[in-house]
Amino acid sequence: MQLSDLDAVMAIEPEIYAFPWTAGNFRDSLNAGHSCWVYEHGQSIIGYAVLMLVLDEAHLLNISIAKAAQGNGHGRALLDRMMEKAREHGALNLFLEVRVSNKVAIRLYENAGFNEMAIRRKYYPAENGREDAILMGMAL
Repeated sequence: MQLSDLDAVMAIEPEIYAFPWTAGNFRDSLNAGHSCWVYEHGQSIIGYAVLMLVLDEAHLLNISIAKAAQGNGHGRALLDRMMEKAREHGALNLFLEVRVSNKVAIRLYENAGFNEMAIRRKYYPAENGREDAILMGMAL
């Protein structure tokens, strides 16, 4: 991902999340040196991911596929690539948070080998207050 990709990323983010990241969040991730990627299909950006690497751990901060492209294996392909990138950087474990209501994502992560580790109470903003997150992790 480069700064020039942010318009395409920001066209997807609010389409799929009620509480989307801002362009500033993505810029901050790029400036912080996080491993930021776009996922292209043909000539179009249809997804992206942000991976934070710290010592021997990796944390998947954001992974997203455009609504129209979901259900076609793109999310799993991008997740597999992020797992590969984490391994290349020497990470031994990969962690992420997911909304408890996001059953499709939870199933994707479980199928990829992630396990539930904890519940983070009131982690995400929600329409009626806050929503819990599941902390998931896997050994790489």
